[in-house]
Amino acid sequence: MYMQSSLHSLVIPVFNEESVLPELKSRLFSEFIEPLKKMGDSVEVIFVDDGSKDRSLDIIDDLHQKSPEIFKLISFSRNFGHQIAISAGIDHTKGDTITVIDADLQDPPRVVIEMIDLWKNGYDVVFAKRKKRHSETIFKLLTATLFYRALKSSTGFDIPLDTGDFRLMGRNAANALIKMRERHRFVRGMAAWVGFKQGYVEYDREARFAGETKYPLSKMIRLAWDGFTGFSLIPLRLATFIGIASAGLSIALTFWTLFVRIFTNEAVKGWSSLMLAVLFIGGIQLFAIGILGEYVGRIFEQTKNRPLYLIKKSLGDFDVISKP
Repeated sequence: MYMQSSLHSLVIPVFNEESVLPELKSRLFSEFIEPLKKMGDSVEVIFVDDGSKDRSLDIIDDLHQKSPEIFKLISFSRNFGHQIAISAGIDHTKGDTITVIDADLQDPPRVVIEMIDLWKNGYDVVFAKRKKRHSETIFKLLTATLFYRALKSSTGFDIPLDTGDFRLMGRNAANALIKMRERHRFVRGMAAWVGFKQGYVEYDREARFAGETKYPLSKMIRLAWDGFTGFSLIPLRLATFIGIASAGLSIALTFWTLFVRIFTNEAVKGWSSLMLAVLFIGGIQLFAIGILGEYVGRIFEQTKNRPLYLIKKSLGDFDVISKP
């Protein structure tokens, strides 16, 4: 519930973003920190360095030295991935609100003020819905649209369409998410799964300010797969449906072979059709086994109970709510 004076936490995962960080600092002050200070609220900005190889860590270190009460740092021992970095940042927040935003400035910090306004009006989770997405290819727009709609239709809860990880959570919602320690994480789905009262603000997603995207096609496919396997049984059911269909085709082929053999004078050579059937059924079996293996492998990784991440360095005063 909203209090007169609140602490707002901003979690920013960083991976090789030295070209963006100076401009990010400027916009954070002008669009986020100063407006909230004028309202009488306070701010903490937690950068999570996900194993950067450039000067990102040095730049964040300098920010902390100049404003230690605002800028904080968590630096991983290696690259653990974007979703893990988000989770680590949330683990270490102290704020009444926790907002996740990327460092590339595609998501403007000024939108967070609108999200906070909705939180003050009783919303526990406020996500940012994209009206327009500048400088993105038709292929990416189309595949993103298809993915989110397919995922929403295959789950038992509402995952907002046309959104990413850019969202605000109140403390209750954040604490609920912190309790979820699965290794293969799809944070935007997890934030929707926790429930609570959810609302949204609309905004235009800008082009990346500088540098290159840290989410190439291979990582997008992996994230999409984590979303489907983490929140849906559709892949397993798909294997079942394909198995039923292949069995039906095999039965039809059997009847056709018997019909030709018994009621016609044509000789059934057999070898080609037999090999086709064997290869087809074998392929379906391997496909089904592969999907089962994917789920079993995830169970195996989860049972190891390894920490989600390891911290090499931290700067700032943290309240760790949950072990990594």
